[in-house]
Amino acid sequence: MTTGNAFGAEATLNTSAGNVRYFRLRKLVEDGIGDIETLPYSIRVLLEACLRNVDNFVVTADDVNNLANWNAAKPAEIEVPFKPGRVVLQDFTGVPAIVDLAALRSAMVRMGGDPKKINPLVPCDLVIDHSVQVDEFASRFALQRNLEIEFERNIERYQFLRWGQKAFNNFRVIPPATGIVHQVNLEYLADVVMTTNGVAYPDSLVGTDSHTTMINGLGVVGWGVGGIEAEAVMLGQPIYMLTPEVVGFRLTGQLPEGSTATDLVLTVTQMLRAHKVVGKFVEFYGPGLDGLSLADRATLANMAPEYGATIGFFPVDAETLRYLERTGRPKQLVDLVERYYKEQGLFRTANSPEPRFTSTLQLDLADVVPSMAGPRRPQDRILLKNMLPEWKKALPGFGRTGASPTVAVDGSEQATQITDGAVVIAAITSCTNTSNPSVMIGAGLLAKNAVARGLKRAPWVKSSLAPGSRVVTEYLRKAGLDTALDALGFQTVGYGCTTCIGNSGPLPEPVAKAVISGDLVAAAVLSGNRNFEGRVNPLVKANYLASPPLVVAYAIAGTVDIDLITQPLGQDPQGQDVYLKDIWPTQQAVADAVASSMGPEMFIEQYGQASAGPPEWQKISGSEGDLYQWDETSTYVQEPPFFVDMPAEPAPIQGIESARCLVSVGDSTTTDHISPAGSIKANSPAGRYLQAQGVKPEDFNQYGARRGNDRVMTRGTFANIRLKNLMVPGTEGGVTVHYPSGEQTSIYEAAMKYRDEGTPLVVLAGAEYGTGSSRDWAAKGTYLLGVRAVIATSFERIHRSNLVG
Repeated sequence: MTTGNAFGAEATLNTSAGNVRYFRLRKLVEDGIGDIETLPYSIRVLLEACLRNVDNFVVTADDVNNLANWNAAKPAEIEVPFKPGRVVLQDFTGVPAIVDLAALRSAMVRMGGDPKKINPLVPCDLVIDHSVQVDEFASRFALQRNLEIEFERNIERYQFLRWGQKAFNNFRVIPPATGIVHQVNLEYLADVVMTTNGVAYPDSLVGTDSHTTMINGLGVVGWGVGGIEAEAVMLGQPIYMLTPEVVGFRLTGQLPEGSTATDLVLTVTQMLRAHKVVGKFVEFYGPGLDGLSLADRATLANMAPEYGATIGFFPVDAETLRYLERTGRPKQLVDLVERYYKEQGLFRTANSPEPRFTSTLQLDLADVVPSMAGPRRPQDRILLKNMLPEWKKALPGFGRTGASPTVAVDGSEQATQITDGAVVIAAITSCTNTSNPSVMIGAGLLAKNAVARGLKRAPWVKSSLAPGSRVVTEYLRKAGLDTALDALGFQTVGYGCTTCIGNSGPLPEPVAKAVISGDLVAAAVLSGNRNFEGRVNPLVKANYLASPPLVVAYAIAGTVDIDLITQPLGQDPQGQDVYLKDIWPTQQAVADAVASSMGPEMFIEQYGQASAGPPEWQKISGSEGDLYQWDETSTYVQEPPFFVDMPAEPAPIQGIESARCLVSVGDSTTTDHISPAGSIKANSPAGRYLQAQGVKPEDFNQYGARRGNDRVMTRGTFANIRLKNLMVPGTEGGVTVHYPSGEQTSIYEAAMKYRDEGTPLVVLAGAEYGTGSSRDWAAKGTYLLGVRAVIATSFERIHRSNLVG
């Protein structure tokens, strides 16, 4: 990790683990280079990386000087190289990245080289978390059955990853049923200080998932990138960025009774979206940090992509050390973190000088109130007290102008009739919230209170609990809250992303029939971080983000067409109305339950066996050898076309002449619109391709699981069922108009006609094009359709980088 000592900054630090070498930031101050004490902490971490890696080739002395003299008022528009210490991947984005590395090895052999030269040069961890779907729910067998189905669907992909685990150096796979990558990173993978060849330095990373920023809550600099950038980092290349602006977000006070970390992050997301922080760093500071648990900080950092920032950073402080101890990290590591960060001026205390920022915002935590967000975007916050009128206001936007129809579920009586606003999915899901014991314990206590009052889940609600790690199950069990959650249908369905990524599984057939027959505006309430159109479930039009306790409450209510402040959730056996306020747990009750039910031994036990995986994983052998044996009949893993017949020198860039527009979209087009992760329709180009290969519709799996096959993914580009192509007014889905014929056809088929005609293509878009997940296939698929340029009012950072790459 080091290549020189250009500034004479190398020194020795004595720790309980022994002596380590490090590169002193204070040496720069001693030499009159910059004012380190007032730099944002996040900039200090970038500065250390430059100082340690100076080689006067990739990283120069000028890079160090530029960062040390960072100007808060107007950061210099200069590119800065950053070499992250490691890479994390999840399987939906990680499989195509490893497919690319395997393809590079094949290309290397074709060009007469040694395939073993293609290897990650930094540690890479791939956590399999995106593949589990909620097929079975509200059953004590749900966890095991969903796991079995996951392996049946994904055996080819898992065999490929088993091969990669053996073939590549510095590459580790965390098996299915362990947890969600960001929560596993927070609780287990992150060391805060890394040591390589006796040199200590701040832990830093990039990840192939936009919510990699969750690790910022631990004081670790890291953010999401596309697979293309991640592969470059794996192969030892730096990431280049313009010197960032840093927005300071000052927090004061404490959260009031009745408000949660989820309410806080939805408030912050709304504020920062309005402040326009795309491409900027956000750093939290102020006295309010002292009252925020590390889990609360991680929740805030997790949603940096939703508020648009590159990172949402919290400096290392005493709470960081306490969290490392609580999660069972070795004492020697905790000592190293404390000594290193204090020695480097990277450790925040209440008396630390406030850094200089490009701009600032402020929030008194006491002003945070119960909130939700929806029905289409995470920044569209709704106060819980206003939820009913806001729902009424949203209905016309779904095409409902007259009275809402009422439809019987499976021909049942009045009690099981549903109408617009019926909550058909209630999911406690996502690392954003399941990493936070206060909201998880809060949900359990609310469930316990509800069961004690005789309340039940509405029968049409598909309920699920998908923790981000197995530790959650342990502390809920120890707190005695698992039985109440089970009683309300929130049995554990898997350890993975599930509903948050769109793996909600099918609705029960009677409910699905009712929604379809009445063309109902059905709703989902989930503790996730995204609620884009068409993401959660194809039959669910309105999607609301909420805290886990509110998810349980809405599962009981069975509708969003209700005022939970003034209307009862239901009645107890005595016929007495039961209101949300009657069952909402106090902050003290939550704190007491957290304190009595959690301990470091849980983390040590659960993560001590993280690499082993379930028996289903252990049975997979995977092929041997340095080269992957591509199977032309595979519908999951194919050699991508990017490196086939690759010339030794890249061809010159050609101008674009006589182009046609393939797709024209408005504002806030997400990577979900461009490259959906969810279900594949049988009559779509991708569905027809799979059926031609002998795959039955019930075995299609998700688009996300097919990202190792370019033939599926190209056909799935712009295939979101809610895509609105302005070239075809009044329609939704992957359709366009081919010119000059004027024929309305699928986007894929039009692109192939244009290819045969030799016509280059462009995409036209409004503002915030490419928001959402860090999907490199949103760029790869666009490229393979023959699109030469995307012209937009503005781009989200990760997707723009992917398009350039």
